[in-house]
Amino acid sequence: MSQEIRVRFAPSPTGALHIGGVRTALYNYLFARKNGGKMILRIEDTDQSRYVPWAEKYIKESLDWVGIEVDESPEKGGPYGPYRQSERKDLYAQYAKKLLDEGNAYYAFDTPEELDAMRERLKAARVASPQYNSVTRMEMKNSLTLPEDEVKAKLEAGEPYVIRLKVPRKEEIRLNDMVRGWVMVHSSAIDDKVLMKSDGMPTYHLANVVDDHLMKITHVIRGEEWLPSAPLHVLLYRFLGWESTMPQFAHLPLILKPDGNGKLSKRDADQHGFPVFPLSWEDKAEQVSGFKESGYLPEATLNFLSLLGWSPGNNEEMFDKEALIENFTIERIGKAGTKFDIDKAKWFNQQYLKRKSNAELAVNLSEQLAKVGIEVEQSVKEAVCNELKERAVFLNDLWEMGSFFFVAPLNYDEKVAKNKWKAEAVKVLEGFSNKLDSETEILTADKAKALFEESLNQEGVKMGKVMQSLRLAITGLGSGPDLMNLMEILGSSEVSQRIKRAIEELKVQA
Repeated sequence: MSQEIRVRFAPSPTGALHIGGVRTALYNYLFARKNGGKMILRIEDTDQSRYVPWAEKYIKESLDWVGIEVDESPEKGGPYGPYRQSERKDLYAQYAKKLLDEGNAYYAFDTPEELDAMRERLKAARVASPQYNSVTRMEMKNSLTLPEDEVKAKLEAGEPYVIRLKVPRKEEIRLNDMVRGWVMVHSSAIDDKVLMKSDGMPTYHLANVVDDHLMKITHVIRGEEWLPSAPLHVLLYRFLGWESTMPQFAHLPLILKPDGNGKLSKRDADQHGFPVFPLSWEDKAEQVSGFKESGYLPEATLNFLSLLGWSPGNNEEMFDKEALIENFTIERIGKAGTKFDIDKAKWFNQQYLKRKSNAELAVNLSEQLAKVGIEVEQSVKEAVCNELKERAVFLNDLWEMGSFFFVAPLNYDEKVAKNKWKAEAVKVLEGFSNKLDSETEILTADKAKALFEESLNQEGVKMGKVMQSLRLAITGLGSGPDLMNLMEILGSSEVSQRIKRAIEELKVQA
């Protein structure tokens, strides 16, 4: 590609960024990096009625968290700024005027009540999709139906108006989408969309076309929900004289509910207990947890999202960011929606957690220990992480699954105690505790096993009859990490004390 590739992610700061939006940003980013291009973040804040002040910061922090770097943005600047649409208002007005002057747009003075009445008339006439279009506009109050002097008087008097696109009545509009191939829509199916609102702000349709042209965007990669608007945008490019430099479009497949029935929503997350936002979100109405706060690693989240619609063409699943950039192509994005499988997200998280060094994992474990006022040596924390990393799914599991490494159990699994805490087990454990008390060398896993086997042999009991009881005494649980390694980490004194306490607490079970 000889032309510099320029893509943009253009979210609206109206609330939390949906995880589907992060996927859109990711595909833009991967395409730009694969082709040596630029990634632009543009804030589309033309809808001031729904604007949320802290949403822009949330968007930036979300992209930063998953590792999507932008080249131009409101914060970074760039040669085609400003990068907030609210700061580009004068630009849109001049292009709206061009459309008006050339007869491709018109003023509409209809009140909300008049618009409602029009829709009711069409419903009564059994029109399936009532809309303001090439037919109905001739019955409404606009600069196509009113005398020129009356239009001028209304404008001079400051009467509220919108500017609408004048869609041709009989024309087939064609679009070659990079994902879906040729898309053809008849102009009769397109309504005369509002381009400029009564408050003087542009709608998405005008603003995004003008901005994409002025920012030299070469490829528009966005969600499937914008596909119905694409023919309208093609018309705008043509009317503004930019058809020859119009960007290529790629409309991404929907992310579906886990059962595949419909688009994934926040309600699904509430229902099934999984996040659909990258970071936690809090406002007056709600407080919801994000992928980050739920314990997902950014690199695992990125890998998971990359495969929600894109396939590498083989069975490979594990891709770090560099591998994604190397392998990504738009040609391998599917048309069909893809199910949101939270269990797969957990699997990815587990794989990436396993890959981390014990020292890296110990950083998170240290934070969790600090919250409960526990201090231990770095070597101990790393040893604990080594024992738990194969079983942990989330970083918080290191504490939640392994708190017994640091705190002696206060309670014991009742089912295990009832079935396994027998007199012969107690005798073996008493002998083992005494041997530990007499031990002068540092307890290793091999040494712990040897001492335990000595205790078993002395009582003539097989290991299988006592192992769960030993685990119960040390951890309070019936299962967990390797028991000999666990005892090595705890040390002979701590293990002996825990056994003695369990014998005292559970003696009625024997």
